[in-house]
Amino acid sequence: MSNVDLNEVEKFSDLASRWWDKNSEFKPLHDINPLRLNYIKEKCGGSLKGKKILDVGCGGGILAEALALEGAIVTGIDMAEAGLEVAKLHLLESGLDIDYQKIPVEDFAKDNAETYDIVTCLEMLEHVPDPSSIIKACSEIVKPGGQVFFSTLNRNAKSYLFAIVGAEYILKLLPKGTHDWDKFIQPSEMDEWARHSGLTLKSMIGMTYNLFTKIYKLEDDVSVNYLCHYQKY
Repeated sequence: MSNVDLNEVEKFSDLASRWWDKNSEFKPLHDINPLRLNYIKEKCGGSLKGKKILDVGCGGGILAEALALEGAIVTGIDMAEAGLEVAKLHLLESGLDIDYQKIPVEDFAKDNAETYDIVTCLEMLEHVPDPSSIIKACSEIVKPGGQVFFSTLNRNAKSYLFAIVGAEYILKLLPKGTHDWDKFIQPSEMDEWARHSGLTLKSMIGMTYNLFTKIYKLEDDVSVNYLCHYQKY
């Protein structure tokens, strides 16, 4: 439990019942999910069918279900029990088979070393005390030659303006207090932790939001949100 911020867990637990409401605080996650899924598929050769995937910080299961719909064998782990209960309940509606567990990724790694083809950890690293520990555990879990995906927020003046002032206070895309700017991660920090964990960067792309069209896109601009694809050798 040392690498779990209980305030962060509680924050998402309080919102758990609204995970699958596409007009709730989780609307941005629903909006960006197709972009994230397509990026993962593309970097994994175009198909996820039969791939064993671990989704770290799965929340209510938005990404996990999308991966399972592609034919992947999915496990989702999180430390917010309320979110996991919502994820499990939603399986009754979707009819999918996903193994959800409440366990820290560091503990999960102890019994699951080099057993997954793909590990995803999206929009989570900025919510934990020690993101480097999460990255190391993800590397331990993935098979040699396997793929690991991270997404997070860059730490600079622009990201403070866009991700906190803009998204939380002006546009109200997210609840106030969703993010702590001090926990945002610069790409150079991410890559240093990943390299020390035996991962090699294959691709990095930014995620942008157009205020006028209200559409998210994957573009070269990594100044606010960004997605990384790593491979373990």
